[in-house]
Amino acid sequence: MAKKQKKRKEIKQKLLHKYRLVILNESTFEEKISFKLSRMNVFVTGSLFIIGLIGFTILLIAFTPLREYIPGYSSTKLKRQATELTYKTDSLVVALNYTNRYLDNIRKVLKGDIENNEINRDSLFEQYTIDPSTIDLNPIKEDSILRAQVALEDKYNLFERNINSTGRVLFTPLSGIISQGFDTESKHYAVDVVAPKDSPIKAVANGTVIFAEWTAETGYVIILEHTDGLLSVYKHNGSLNKGQGDIVRAGEVVASVGNTGELSTGPHLHFELWSNGSAINPLDFIDFK
Repeated sequence: MAKKQKKRKEIKQKLLHKYRLVILNESTFEEKISFKLSRMNVFVTGSLFIIGLIGFTILLIAFTPLREYIPGYSSTKLKRQATELTYKTDSLVVALNYTNRYLDNIRKVLKGDIENNEINRDSLFEQYTIDPSTIDLNPIKEDSILRAQVALEDKYNLFERNINSTGRVLFTPLSGIISQGFDTESKHYAVDVVAPKDSPIKAVANGTVIFAEWTAETGYVIILEHTDGLLSVYKHNGSLNKGQGDIVRAGEVVASVGNTGELSTGPHLHFELWSNGSAINPLDFIDFK
């Protein structure tokens, strides 16, 4: 026990033993500066200096652009650019998916392709069908008067025949004889209107030309995009008056009747209407007489 205490005392004396650090002029040996030091003072001062140097280095790296020069450390600018590129990439993916769906709809329109698992919309409302025998359908006096007034007003309405249940007004593209009507069983999603060659074909509504090219099967084809997801398609034309990207107005001439394409058997217009990717019967909206 006494040896341990003696050893501790010796160590303490060594740590606290005073030393004199003198700086002399080498030529004259004149004393310039002198310091009284001990091992303890040197250890504490050195430790504090190292700690301060480490703290200063950390602050310098954390709050100055010098950190960007450290290998493997990404800069704030690069992080910001990477984030912006990620957002742009996500937006491009969404836009690409939308474009692919849009082009797929155009492909279906050109080929007349409809999936077999298409939902029959009329069947969705069968459960709400009301039996007419349970309702008194005899019109009242006020109803008869109102019907007479509406009929008189519609008699002078030029667009009455082209107004559907949603209020859409469609212009007659071509007047003529219908040689073949809309038939889903034979996959003829159009009406064929026979008319003299070079007769003008008009746009059914305001829209934009999204396709105006030649195809082997259907000859000169022009497709117009209208509002609310409506597309009008004109095939077997003799010539096209509009190009892709052109803006057209309802009733404006977009093509002429022809007999082009392998599937054509004479001068006529093969006319289709598509709503949100589904073919609809043009005769429900347009009178071709």
